[in-house]
Amino acid sequence: MRLSWILRTFINSICLFLTLHLQAQTSPTILDFSDAKIISAETGYTSAPFSLQYPYTNEIDKITFKNNLAPFLRLGFNYKWFVLRFSIPNIANIRDASNYGRTKQYNLGMDFSFNKVYYDFEFKYIHGFAIKDAHRWDPNLDDVHRNSIQPKIQSLNISANAWYFHNKDFKMGALLGKRSYYTKLVHTWYVKGTMNFFGVDTKNGGLIPSVLQDEQNAKTMSSTFSAFDIGFVPGYAYVNRFKNWQIAGWAGLGPVIQAKYDQVNGDFHGFLGLAPRYDIRLMAGYTTPKRFLFLVTDFDNKSIRFNQLIYRQYFYTVKLVGGYRFPKKDKKQHKMLERIKL
Repeated sequence: MRLSWILRTFINSICLFLTLHLQAQTSPTILDFSDAKIISAETGYTSAPFSLQYPYTNEIDKITFKNNLAPFLRLGFNYKWFVLRFSIPNIANIRDASNYGRTKQYNLGMDFSFNKVYYDFEFKYIHGFAIKDAHRWDPNLDDVHRNSIQPKIQSLNISANAWYFHNKDFKMGALLGKRSYYTKLVHTWYVKGTMNFFGVDTKNGGLIPSVLQDEQNAKTMSSTFSAFDIGFVPGYAYVNRFKNWQIAGWAGLGPVIQAKYDQVNGDFHGFLGLAPRYDIRLMAGYTTPKRFLFLVTDFDNKSIRFNQLIYRQYFYTVKLVGGYRFPKKDKKQHKMLERIKL
């Protein structure tokens, strides 16, 4: 009887050790919660300011366009393969409407990972901008109402991107900290393949105010600047954990081949060239097996150069992502412990 109890305890102990060991070896750098019920919420905003640089006068060489900000709120539920997302439409603009006008935004996106590659597809449309500090040339404005509201200017960005991370332990799911998180340092080089169509347009004359247009350069009278580009951006990615704090991000720089267009009085003109692209994403937050709260930022730059005239636009998103993971019971481990007690 005593020998049988010792043998049974020994065998059960070996089984328990192998079970726990194999679970640890499944993901040595990531603690996974895919089998737990998770509720989450995220709030933030997306902005897309752009500038048109040109030697307009001795004092003015750049004009900047800014959209009003419209915060968003999204609620979510995750459990195993099931994912539910509920998005509340953009909340009312938060900047002073008398200086920035009203902006309408439409943002759609999809992302997923497969093997070592993370895929991301985005559609961003923004309608309604204001020219910042237009009182410098417009006598109808003053120090209180400094900006010129341009409700008919619209911006479009459609992009498809794929990041190949050389280190197989670098996973986007754990980077975002919702369904899993990292337990130690992971870093790797990566290559991003990117394809984009983007631009700005207005239905009210030219994008540049008539008093700043150059009669010797027809492009300053353009109502549209747009481009299609494709290329590869190499970079470096990093994630680390300090106690319950996780910081992560990546940065890259590379060229794209670009077909660029402008429209003057209904006539389109096209050119082919190269353009630089940088790739930056930063995130940091606090996460435990039950709770998580992350600050996530995403920066995307676009640019077109027509000799002296340069169009630059910066799409960026800043958001807070938080949630709660309901504790799950490990049934296998629970049964194993019950056997040992017997």
